[in-house]
Amino acid sequence: MSNEILSVLEYMEKEKGIGRADMIAAIVNAIKAAALKGVNSGQELKIEINPKNGQLKAWSVLKVVDSVSNPRTEIHVEKAQAIQPGVQIGEMIDREIDPSTLGRIAAQTARQAVMQRLRQFEKERIYDDFKDMVGNIVTGTVRRKERNDIFIDLGKAEAILPGKEQVPGEEYQPGDRIRCLLLEIENSPRGPELVLSRSSPRFVRRLFEVEVTEIADGTVKIESFAREPGYRTKMAVTSKDPKVDPVGACVGARGARVKTIVRELNGEKIDIINYFADPKQMVIEALRPAVPRDLQFDEKNRRILIRVAADDLAVAIGKGGKNVRLTSRLLGWRLEVEEFKTQVADPRTSGINTLVSAFGFDPALAGRLFAIGVTSPAAFEGMSTDDLVSANFSAEEAEAIIARVHSQTH
Repeated sequence: MSNEILSVLEYMEKEKGIGRADMIAAIVNAIKAAALKGVNSGQELKIEINPKNGQLKAWSVLKVVDSVSNPRTEIHVEKAQAIQPGVQIGEMIDREIDPSTLGRIAAQTARQAVMQRLRQFEKERIYDDFKDMVGNIVTGTVRRKERNDIFIDLGKAEAILPGKEQVPGEEYQPGDRIRCLLLEIENSPRGPELVLSRSSPRFVRRLFEVEVTEIADGTVKIESFAREPGYRTKMAVTSKDPKVDPVGACVGARGARVKTIVRELNGEKIDIINYFADPKQMVIEALRPAVPRDLQFDEKNRRILIRVAADDLAVAIGKGGKNVRLTSRLLGWRLEVEEFKTQVADPRTSGINTLVSAFGFDPALAGRLFAIGVTSPAAFEGMSTDDLVSANFSAEEAEAIIARVHSQTH
């Protein structure tokens, strides 16, 4: 058995990285527990394993008495002194026993202890290896799909990409390489479970941190971020260095940086804009290419009513309202978008105002003129006082009107 134990200790140490002392403690505790349930029930045992050669030794711990009532726990003083000269009644003595007497169950239990400790170690190793990687991007290989979940081999461990953390429209087959965000490590009855995500906004944010050195070193800062997975991402950026264009840094030369991220996201659109503390400037910037024609702010409820031209309405709202939702999350304000309608002036009011402005008529008089069809200065051409009298104007009014018109036009 010592050779078997030594082989196990060496294998665990070299292949699995489990220290001998740790493994010996697990085997000893398991053998002791199993033995006390078997033929050695009721005894107090002491078990040691030599870490160099794997040799197993066992002792029964007995109390020295002058009259033995329970041979499993007591030993007569004469026998005790033969083992350990000078021992006195009431003291405890260790009597070595043959390890084989511990029984076959104890040997099986030792093997089970090894496997159990190995499984426990694997769980601890997974947690230790990945606990500092939460929030970072990991790369793996798709292994299988169960229901809506995808299981991914990360090399040292298997992780899960739940259906809710997948991007709508993306499909993966066994063997495909995939990059994901390590979202969290969940504790389950089977041990730590690595949960991945491709739909989290943090996935795209982390891609930019990896791809754009100016973000990684803090020169460019992502001030605001919003994402509709598979549709569009919007982010607002600023720069600490006035010489660095934050949008240009994120886009890269000829769009190289942002194109790399778009390819990783399978074509998801990305809008990168300059950040403004003023919400009015931000909403104008964020809605491009749609142009707001009118903005109304409700500071108390953090609500903005946006009116855009009919041609811009679909662009501003987006498919299924996604664009306006994205912009709302980016700004932190509730947005409502509606069509801007040009207010058409009342023709009568417009005509009266024209006559008052052109000739200085009293508005009431201008209203009577408008009622008979005089809607502009041109309508007086060829008109006489008789025409006005026949339209229920007095002779004095008619003469005054024609005189005023002639004085203003000549």
